[in-house]
Formats: sequence, C-alpha cells, structure tokens
Amino acid sequence: MAKKQFKAESKRLLEMMINSIYTQKEIFLRELISNASDAVDKIYYKALTDDQLVFNKEDYYIKVTADKAARTLTITDTGIGMTKEDLENNLGIIAKSGSLAFKKENEAQDGHNIIGQFGVGFYSAFMVADDITVISKALGSDEAYKWESTGADGYTIEPCEKDTVGTEITLKIKESNEEEQYEEFLEQYRLKAIIKKYSDFIRYPIKMDITGKRPVEGSEEEFEDYSDEQTVNSMVPIWRKNKNELTDADYENFYTEKRYGFDKPLKHIHISVDGAVRYQAILYIPENTPFDFYTKEYEKGLELYSNGVLIMDKCSDLLPDYFGFVKGMVDSEDLSLNISRELLQHDRQLKLIAKNIQSKIKGQLQGLLKDEREKYESFYKAFGRQLKFGVYNDYGMNKDVLQDLLMFYSSKEKKVVTLDEYIARMPEDQKYIYYASGESIERIEKLPQTEMVSDKGYEILYFTDDIDEFAIKSIMSYKEKEFKSVSSGDLGIEPDAKDEQTEAEENESKDLFAAMSEFLSGKVKSVRASKRLKSHPVCLSTEGEVTIEMEKILKAMPNGQDIKADKVLEINVNHAVFQSLKDAHEKDKEKLNLYTSLLYNQALLIEGLPVGDPVEFTNDICKVMV
Repeated sequence: MAKKQFKAESKRLLEMMINSIYTQKEIFLRELISNASDAVDKIYYKALTDDQLVFNKEDYYIKVTADKAARTLTITDTGIGMTKEDLENNLGIIAKSGSLAFKKENEAQDGHNIIGQFGVGFYSAFMVADDITVISKALGSDEAYKWESTGADGYTIEPCEKDTVGTEITLKIKESNEEEQYEEFLEQYRLKAIIKKYSDFIRYPIKMDITGKRPVEGSEEEFEDYSDEQTVNSMVPIWRKNKNELTDADYENFYTEKRYGFDKPLKHIHISVDGAVRYQAILYIPENTPFDFYTKEYEKGLELYSNGVLIMDKCSDLLPDYFGFVKGMVDSEDLSLNISRELLQHDRQLKLIAKNIQSKIKGQLQGLLKDEREKYESFYKAFGRQLKFGVYNDYGMNKDVLQDLLMFYSSKEKKVVTLDEYIARMPEDQKYIYYASGESIERIEKLPQTEMVSDKGYEILYFTDDIDEFAIKSIMSYKEKEFKSVSSGDLGIEPDAKDEQTEAEENESKDLFAAMSEFLSGKVKSVRASKRLKSHPVCLSTEGEVTIEMEKILKAMPNGQDIKADKVLEINVNHAVFQSLKDAHEKDKEKLNLYTSLLYNQALLIEGLPVGDPVEFTNDICKVMV
C-alpha cells in the first residue's frame, strides 16, 4: 500500500513538536485520554439534537491496556469514532483539530466542553512510540479503517474489521536507551500514577486490567494471581459538587489525597464563579509551614485544570508571593492555553481569576481573625513573616492589602495584637504608634529606651522579627498615625517639669557633652542629656530613617551592607554617674575619657552590638576597679 505524506508537514516540523513542545514525555497519555474523552463528548452533543440517539453514560468508557511482551500500549474509547475522511483530515494534517471544528459547529452545552483545540496532542505519542496504529469505526458507519504511521515519513490508511463504534490507538513503545527508560510506560503502577495525576477527573471511566497477587481464600500462606478490570480515575471532582453536600472531612481527605501537605489544613475555601470568567477552585490555608518554605527550592502555585485535565502542577501566576503558602487547585474552561496545553497565555482571564482568588484569601483570613482568633494566631505564627515580607516587597505596593492582617506583641496586652486594636486603645494625646525592636520580648522589656514611653502609659509594639521594621517603614502610617521607634531622637512627647530640668542641666554642661562627643568622634553623632531615661545611666538613640536594629540586620546579610545608623549617646543627668562625669571633666580629662568609653561600650552591649575592642573594654573596667 502506498504511503501518504503528511499534507502540512515536514520531518523538521514533526520533530520540533515531538521534542520541543512538550517538556515531559508522560504528557502523551494525558493527550490521548483527553482526545478519547472528546470523542465520547461528541456523541453526547449529537444526542442533544438527535432524537434517534440515546446517550447512556454507563455505556461509555476509556480503557488503557499494556502488553509488556509485545511492547504495546493501547488506548481504547467508545466514542464517536472516525471515518476514512476524518482520519485523513484529523491525523493526516498536523495541527488541524477535529475537536476544534466540532466545537465551532456545536457550541458547548450543559456544562460539557471539548478539550482538544490544536490537533497536535495525538502526535505527542511519537515521543514514546516508534509506530502508532489507529483503528476506528465511526458512529453510523458500517466500515472501519486503520491508520498507521512511524513518524514524519508519512502514513497509510486501509479498511479493517472492527465490531464496535469507537477508536483504538496502539503504540509500539520504543526500546530503552541510556538516556530514557521507555519500559515505565508499560508498567501498570506508572500508568495508574500518570492517569491519577493528569486525568483523574475526566468525566468518563478510565479502566485498566489490574493484576497482582492475593491470598487464596481460606489460606494465609498461599497466594494466587488475579486480574480485575478497575476504574482508576475519580471522574467527579470534589470542586464540581455542591458545597452543602460536602463535609469538612471531604475537604481534608482531598487535601491529603493531593498531597498538598502532611498537616491538617486550618481552613478551606470553595469557590465557584460563573461570571465574565468561569472557574472553580478549592484553596487551603495550611496549619504548618512546609520545611522548605523559606528556601529557594520552594515553589508556590496552584494546580491548574482545564475541564478536569491537569495542565500545570504549580501555576505561580494565580497567587501573589505573599499568599504563596496557599495550596489547592483551579479549574477553568475559559483559559487561553498554548499549543502544548502546558503553559498559559498571559491574558485578561488569568489576571481576573488571580485577582478574585487574592480577594477570597484575604477575606478568609479576615474572617479567621474576627471569628476564630486562636486559629488565626496559629496561622500567623506559621506564616506572619510571609505577610510582612509582602508588605515590604515592591516598595510597599501591597500594604493596603496586608496591613490589617499584621500582628505584633503588645507591652500592655502581653500577647499579639493588630494595628487596628492598638489604635483603638490609644489615648487622645498620643501622637504616634510606638514600637521597640530587639532579638526577643525579654530583651526589649529591659531596654532603657522604653522607660519614658511606658511611664506615659503608652502601649509599645515589640518587633522581634528581622523584617518587622522594614515592613513598618513601608507602611509609614496606619489610620493617619505614624510609627515611631522608642529609640528615635524625637518621641513627640510633651516635656514635663523634669524634662525642663534636664534641658537646663544640658545647657550648663555643654562643654562636658562637647568633650565626650569629641572623644567619640566617628562613633556617635553627638552626646546629650536624655529625656527618656529614668533609672538607667545611658542609652543609644538614633536620628534618621535607619535604626540600630536595622543596622544589625543589614550587616548580618550575606552581602554585608555597611549602612550605619546615626547614633546619639544619651546620658541620664539624674543618675549618680552624671556627677562622676562632671567631676572628671573639671579635674581629670583622662578619667573623663575612660568613663566616656565605658558608657559608650555599655550602651553598645545593651543594644546587642559588639564593642569595638573587647580587650580595651576589659582593661578600662580594671582601671576603674583599681
């Protein structure tokens, strides 16, 4: 029989499609099963307008059969079948889709849709097969035909025998080599895994003859071989069921089955949208942080389906980075896919879905915060850092989305609170939202800088995460109240009589502070009398945007940015140590330098900063003791 050439094809084009379009060879089974599902759908469509045709769903299925000895894999369907002309047009012209033409002639009805649109999926089988044979009998025809091809050199079509309507595709699987092990596509466990991964929610049964061993009835030691025909796909996806039919256990089981995590999800979100863009989704907020969540290896994204067929394992475009912890899936028939159905064309539909999903996630988190505070705090302990990164990234562009979800430890409440809760408790005379930064709550509580703010009765938020201050700097203000570090030069607190006494003392001791500043030149911007200290002798404050805690974090980064805070050494003029400074200034300049060095290093240690010269510091202590 004369071999026919592909009408719109060259060897180069076919090789490009086989080797370049698809990233994974296992995709071929998804494509052939999707085509088989389309073939059954076409009978369904015809039954809608043909009174002579009754569509009984139980009669339709797809079967996958592997024969290791013959090295063949066969995909059989009971769909509409193909005539000789169909075989010529659909398989003889690459990139001409019979499904697309059928779809245009018969607009989708009753929730069914034709998956295949490009007409290249069938040829993905050449990635794993040397020879492909298609035997098909069309609905309403008495004749069957066989189409056969070994690749770009062409194909043959000849009459054959087939008793039932439908199509049977047989692949002669390639021999393995050093680079590829093609035998895996003849193993039942591997075929089942591929079907479950990509085609689990095809609406028709996908059957396989499952073989194995089982105990002989009545015996615990003897085993017998068995072979059972089993349906290996779920068919009806959970997201297409009515929410009122589902329980929390159903959603948790789906979470476990899909291996979204080994924990139990805190909350699930079931979305069904039928508007400008139609899609369904099930999203989960996990309970625990994945072990690799804050590493480069972690991949965010949702599973993306098109009509129940898995298109992408991790579609990152559906989730913003700050909600990257969310797990789940999205199924839509409105997405524009590229020719391999593995990648999305970045279009308006995708952006609309992503925007809607973002809104749903935020709404769910706000609901948790309002109605299930304990659950929210558990979530925040696991993923609050990610929200703060979201505020800081992109120059604070997402602060309006996230700021209401942030929580920080409160000096008054002794627990985490929201910014809104802080604002609600603020006295009328309080100008700023005060915060203090440190390595731990215990260390912050001991900071001398907190004394003045605390004595005023103002609440202080404790920042113990390295991202906290950077996130707050991005927000700048919340409900018209600016954030202010307790170490800031200007705390915005009205002076009292004691403060006026401090100012008078500072004016009288200008020369003393000038001498100390000169000795510490290059280390601090200035030395001055403190209005914030009550019981402690000394502390460091800062001027400008960079705080001491930010300086420490920037220095600890891999690139070690040498950005320094403008430090001010503050002396408590009401502390006994101040009198010693005045006496030394009047009588012994060397002693003044010694005291100044000790106080400066003491202030560094309070802040958790390293002293410049530990040996010199210990020698200075010895000088005071002798």
